Order: sequence, then C-alpha cells, then structure tokens
Amino acid sequence: MDIKKKKTNSVLTVYASGRIDTVTSKQFHSEIISDLAGITKLVLDFGKINYISSAGLRVLLILFKAMKKQGEMVIVNVNSDVMDIFEVTGFSSILNIETN
Repeated sequence: MDIKKKKTNSVLTVYASGRIDTVTSKQFHSEIISDLAGITKLVLDFGKINYISSAGLRVLLILFKAMKKQGEMVIVNVNSDVMDIFEVTGFSSILNIETN
C-alpha cells in the first residue's frame, strides 16, 4: 500500500493505492489518525484502491467517528468493486461516498 497526504488549511486529503486489508489496515490507520489534529475535513481518495476487507472497513468506521467530532469525512473516486463492498456491508448508507 502506498499513501500520500496533502494538507491544505484544515483539509487533509489522503491518496491511497492498493488494498486495505488485514496486512495494511494498521498502516492506513496510523498514517491518517496521527494527522487529524486541527482537521475539519478528511478526504479519502480511493481512485487507486482496488479492495477493502473487514479490517479496512473497521478503520474507516474509526476515522468516521473521529471526524464526526471535529468535522466531516468524505470518500471520493470509489471504483465499482469497492462500492459493491460498501453497499453489501451497509457502509454506503453510513459513510459520505462520492462516486464518479
């Protein structure tokens, strides 16, 4: 997994690629959670994410709850395979997901 971050004022945009699964979810979580101080909008760009497991969904829920206290979280550029996972698990009705 490759993670790049861009901070503009109080907006943190995270560009991740690959898979968010049992192996990578801890890295994904730790790299984002450490930068949330003062952030009012977290944008997760999933344009290059091709799979998310239950471990990855758990991290998204943790990030969503953290951001709910201080602002908002948006997931953008979700491909159809990952969107299917969000829909089957019910996450599509919980998270703010913007599709192409």
